[in-house]
Amino acid sequence: MEFWHGLAVITGVHLLAVASPGPDFVLVTQQTLTQGRRVGLLTCLGIALGLGVHVIYSVLGLATVIAHSAWLLTAIKWLGGAYLIYLGWQGIRSKPAPLAETPQPVETKTDLPVLKNAPYRPFSIIKRGFFCNVFNPKAPVYFVAVFTLVLSPDMPFWQLASYGVWMMVLQMAWFKAVVMIQSSPAVLNQLQSESPWIARIMGVAMIGLGIGLLVRKG
Repeated sequence: MEFWHGLAVITGVHLLAVASPGPDFVLVTQQTLTQGRRVGLLTCLGIALGLGVHVIYSVLGLATVIAHSAWLLTAIKWLGGAYLIYLGWQGIRSKPAPLAETPQPVETKTDLPVLKNAPYRPFSIIKRGFFCNVFNPKAPVYFVAVFTLVLSPDMPFWQLASYGVWMMVLQMAWFKAVVMIQSSPAVLNQLQSESPWIARIMGVAMIGLGIGLLVRKG
């Protein structure tokens, strides 16, 4: 398949896939509406990096092995389900921070400004999005299907890598758009007082996804 034809196919298929509601969307929504735009964007970055893991093993040809290994898919399913339940429980127990993007300083004995929202841990936020995406047991099967549409035995590595990077870009762009819409002043002003309930509802939804994953056969 010619490069640009393959790129067009991947773009269409992957945009449809990322637009479908799932654990990534629930997590991004929860983090954005309860913690603000910066946290939402960092979550998006973690999800995109997690997708990179799937891209790497797909390019190396391991996606087919994983997709046809019953025990490996089962292990991923249990890890993924357990992690989604964990994220949901964290959401239910969380106490959402103020949605204002500029933290207010408080007075201290040293007269140095201390942020009320400190400590701010970007790595932990990125890690949460990363593992949410990595532990998706549907990913190996999905990537086998997608790459089968565009792969050929003589396709150069740079072309495969380009497709993979482009999928990560699409993933990041889509969820960034979601974050920007959800963190707009009109949406935040309307939902700010409801943020504790949003966190709990999204937490319950995440737990439901995790349980559904664990009990699903196949």
